[in-house]
Amino acid sequence: MATTQQHKREKRIRRHIRVRGKVSGTADVPRLTVYKSLKHMYAQLIDDIAGTTIVSAKDAEIKDAKINKTDMAFKVGELLAEKAKKAGISKVVFDKGGFKFHGRVKAVADGARKAGLLF
Repeated sequence: MATTQQHKREKRIRRHIRVRGKVSGTADVPRLTVYKSLKHMYAQLIDDIAGTTIVSAKDAEIKDAKINKTDMAFKVGELLAEKAKKAGISKVVFDKGGFKFHGRVKAVADGARKAGLLF
């Protein structure tokens, strides 16, 4: 019998696979994917056709340690958008990674939108 934690992870992976069947990124419009662990937040832009990561950002790159995790996620979104603009990317498709679109996942999206990414 699987534990509750394993069951929750399996359900998230199942949701992610379902979303990935519908969302795909290209070099012109890459996929913005989000992953959150208990402590950290990661975001990256992926070209699914070439199978490469174009730009990535994580909360460890941000030096302000006195803010909460949601505000840190917002800054990760802003940092990713700044890196994307340097790479010449302005439009993306959002992949929430099987997570619910609220809290830290929504904060990454809001930060990226505020910094100029369109999706």
